[in-house]
Amino acid sequence: MIWEELKESLILTELSAKSYEDVMHKLGWALVKEGYAKESYIDALISREKNFPTGIDVNGVGIAIPHTDVSHVNKTGIAIGVLNEPVTFFQMGTDDETVEVQLVFMIAVANPNNHIEQLQRIVTIIQDKDVLNQLIKVRDKNEIIKIIREKENEI
Repeated sequence: MIWEELKESLILTELSAKSYEDVMHKLGWALVKEGYAKESYIDALISREKNFPTGIDVNGVGIAIPHTDVSHVNKTGIAIGVLNEPVTFFQMGTDDETVEVQLVFMIAVANPNNHIEQLQRIVTIIQDKDVLNQLIKVRDKNEIIKIIREKENEI
């Protein structure tokens, strides 16, 4: 369950960023600071994002799920960023379509065999438009964990 892995220190609400690189620095630094990722993690995220975009439009809400190679990760964790203002990411699977992202699930996966499972769990949560709308409005970190826990318990 995702909610069991969430820590308040890895949830950044009211995140101000000017670009996707700025988001990567701010959210990635939370993972580095907490020991989940190596210092190389942030540059690796930005590099990967240029070649394999992670923006997704889910029912009109922009989401990004950035991640990178396990060699930059110490232990598995998820950082969540709720942006004050949307930031432009490229749409997953394209190099010319953009999506205005409001919510970021940044994944640090230590075991490459768990990568797809983590993505599937996040996708299951974000497919619920009501959950998405709650997550982009909430400013309380515990409330974000509660919303995700309730959704996962429904599944």
